[in-house]
This record gives sequence, C-alpha cells and structure tokens, in this order.
Amino acid sequence: MADNTETAAPPGATPAAAAPWRPSFNPWLIAVVVSLAAFMEVLDTSIANVALPHIAGGLGASNDDSTWVLTSYLVSNAIVLPISGWLVSIMGRKRFFLTCIFFFTLSSMLCGLAPSLSALILFRVMQGAGGGGLQPTAQSILADSFPPEKRGMAFAVYGITVVIAPAIGPTLGGWITDNYSWRWIFYINLPVGVLATFLASRFVEEPPYLKRAKGSAIRVDYMGIALLSLGVGALQVLLDKGEEDDWFGSHFIATLAVIATACLISLVIWEWRHKHPIIEVRLFKIFSFAGANLMMFVLGLVYFGGLVLMPLFLQTLMGYTATSAGLVLSAAAVLLLIEMPLVGQLTTKISAKYIVAFGWLTLALSMLYSTSHLDLLISFRFAAWVRALQSFGLGFLFVPINLVAYAGVPAEKSNSVAGIVNFMRNIGSSVGTSMVTTLLDRREEFHQSVLSASTTNVNPVFQNQVAGLSRQLVHSGISAGDAKVHAYGLLYQNLQAQSQTLAYLDTYMVLAVGAGVMFILAFVLRRNDPHAGGEVAVG
Repeated sequence: MADNTETAAPPGATPAAAAPWRPSFNPWLIAVVVSLAAFMEVLDTSIANVALPHIAGGLGASNDDSTWVLTSYLVSNAIVLPISGWLVSIMGRKRFFLTCIFFFTLSSMLCGLAPSLSALILFRVMQGAGGGGLQPTAQSILADSFPPEKRGMAFAVYGITVVIAPAIGPTLGGWITDNYSWRWIFYINLPVGVLATFLASRFVEEPPYLKRAKGSAIRVDYMGIALLSLGVGALQVLLDKGEEDDWFGSHFIATLAVIATACLISLVIWEWRHKHPIIEVRLFKIFSFAGANLMMFVLGLVYFGGLVLMPLFLQTLMGYTATSAGLVLSAAAVLLLIEMPLVGQLTTKISAKYIVAFGWLTLALSMLYSTSHLDLLISFRFAAWVRALQSFGLGFLFVPINLVAYAGVPAEKSNSVAGIVNFMRNIGSSVGTSMVTTLLDRREEFHQSVLSASTTNVNPVFQNQVAGLSRQLVHSGISAGDAKVHAYGLLYQNLQAQSQTLAYLDTYMVLAVGAGVMFILAFVLRRNDPHAGGEVAVG
C-alpha cells in the first residue's frame, strides 16, 4: 500500500524522508468521536423494528404499510454508502462528515415530529441518506489517523459500534417505546448528534492528499448515479419485501429483480470504463480487496442471519418478550466488547488471513453446535450461552477483514475502500435477513408435510397418543366429546412447534456451511505484514 507521505520534507531532506501525515490530536480521541457518530447511525438501522406496531397505531396506518419505515431508510442508506468516496473528493472529508451528522440529526428530529406515515417515510429517506456517509467516512478517518501497524486497534473500536449497535437496537427501541413513545427512538439522536458535530468539527482534520484532491471529481457521472439508485433501490426493496410477497410469485418482485440485475450489471460495466467513476470498481482488480469484500458480504449475511434467528426462536416458540429476547443477546455484546480490542492487538502479531481463518472456523463450529443443542426446553442461561458462542468468531473476522481490504491499496483510495466494504456488509445483512426468513418458512412447510404423514388415523401410535391425551383432558374436567377435539388440536400445535424448531436447525446448518466455505477461502487471501497493518508481506 502506498505510503501516506503527504507532509513536506524538512529543509535539506529528500522527498523519501518526508514523515507520513499524522493528525494534530490524539488519534484515540478521534476514534472515539467518529465512532460515536457511526454508532448513532448503525443503531437506527434496527431500533425502529420493534416499534412498527406502535408507529402504525399512532399514525393510523396498517402494519404492512409501516414496514416502509424500515425499507425507505435502508434504500437511501445503501445508495449513499458506495459513493461516499466520490462525495468526499468533491466536498472534502471533514465537511462531508459534518454534513452527514447534521443531516442525520435534523432528519431524526423531523422523524420524531412526523404527523403522518408518508411524512415519516420521507424523513426516513433523508435520515438514511445522511447516515449512509457516516460509517465509511468514520472508517476512512481512522485508517488515515493511525499508522498502518495500529490500524487493527482502530478498526476494533469502530467494529464495536458496528457489531454491537444492531444487537442492542431492538431491546433499546422496545424499552423506549414501552416506557415513553415511539417518537423518542428518534429524539434520542438529537443530543448525540449535537455532541458529535461539535467534537468532530474540533478534532477531525483533513489529510493533505484530500485537500489537494478536493473538487477534482467535480464532474458528475449522472448515468452512474442513475444506475446505482435504480439498481440498489430495487435490490433493497426486493430483499425487504420478497418473502412478504412470495418472491417471484409476485409480478412486482419479479420486475424489481429484472431492474436490479440489469442496472447493477450495467453500473459495473459503465463505472469500469468511466474516467471519473462514482464507485471505484477497478479496485476489485486487487485480489486482497476483492476477497475481503466477498468475506465482508458473507459476514454480514451470517451475522445478521444469526442475529435474526435467536430472538425470533425465543419469541415465536418459547414465549419470550422482545425485551427478554434482547437480554439474551447482551452476553454476546459484552463478549465482543472484551474481544474486539484483544483481536486488534493480535493483528499486530499474526497475519490477518490466519486470524480470519480462525474466525470462520469458530463461527462454523458454533452454528453447527446450535443445530444439535437448540430445542424447546432450553433455559434463558443456555440460550445466552449459545448466542455468545455464535458471536465469539465475529471479533476475529471484522477487524482483520477490514485490514485485508486495505492491503495493497493506495492511501488516497481509503475513502472508496471504506464505502465499498461497508456497502458489501450492509447488502450482506439484507440478504441474510431475507434468506433466513425464507428458509424458515420453506423448511417449516417441508417438515410439517413429513411429520403430518405420521399423524393419520391408520397410525396406531398416533391413535394411542390421541386416546391417552383425551383421557387426561377428561380427568381435568373436559367432556369426552370435547376432549378428543382438544387432543387433536394440542397434537397439531405440537407438530407445528416441532416443524418450526427443525426449520431453525436447518437454517443454522446453512449458516454453518457458508462459514465453512469461507474458512477454506481464507487461506487464499494474500498475507499481510502484521507489523505494517495493511501492507502486503513480501515473499
């Protein structure tokens, strides 16, 4: 990776002796400031999930219509993410970062004040657009503020915000909604946004190479923006609404699939040939960058897939409240808080590819463990233990994958790297959420059809179960005629519960296989020098 040697050399020194640029303030202070803004944005991707029924009731809308509150945010967020590097080159990174914070904070206030669902959806689009630039810009600021050998620790701080915020979002959102009002899930961003704006304006600085490049990409690639907006927008809506509309059984979903495929393929071809692309797709010629993006996509898929599965299992099959299911995730959050900084230190001693391989292996084994130990009799403590075990490998993946993404990439491309990597993770999370919900429905139907074959009147075992259960119900005071009807009903409920449980186990197996494939591919990545952060090792 090219050295960030942007400061002028002392008199008499050669250009090669010029010291790399470093910020005036302590980089750890900068890390806390930018991570605060990123945490606020990532939290909003999940905090509104549990509040949708309250939003629908408060604004006089249906539950189906209220889901656009989530979809609208994700669409605008996904469009801005990959072009954040281009926007930085036009506005300057500090100005762009401050603009994003201000825009996000303002739109959060408007969301809280929204008088109707249509107004709320409009303000969520604005909020998603403002938030879309926060994650990649925060990461690129960290990449430039720290020397390469300390980037692992910097990305660990950033990783804590990205990994933990989605986990605590539903729990926090549920608590705020139950105790105050759904509007406060947006109002809480106001003090954080004001504080982040003040601190960022004071401590974040512009590297010299960005000062020189500012305004150089003023030519607007209108075709690229149009293809990106249509393609990513259609893809995000497709993923969010696909299961609800029966996927390709719906003309609407099929049309979105055609639009997304045509636009995204055209976008890649167009940007590859364009002199001033809004997305640096040519970075994918760098093998380590392409490999890191593939792994970040799968990481988003597996992580968010698992994040959806456990609370859903506890709430639908075991009767947990949203708050109780959220508390199950808290053990994993505490584990990651401890683990991330340790992995950051580890990246200075061991090549990132081996840490990544270990992370995928532990993630695959934990998902495999879940397929044989989850049932309808597990305790709260055991559920928390299983979720913590599933999360253990995540800390060994997020930080080193980000390091690998920067390996061999020039410093002036760090903003584009951050935008694309975060985009791939976000799209992976959307795919993961859609995939697990679809798999659960399909596999439940399959297992129910298989189990139903044994619940017929010609099966003596089943008839004995009905007779035994009917006798127990009669002894409890139910009439003989009603007892048999109730017995059939209870056995059918049990069949449904068993079918759903088996569907969850099948879905965990799919996630385990995906992580196992990534474990094998991890050894194909180029080895970086652990003492030089993102630099590719020689030999």
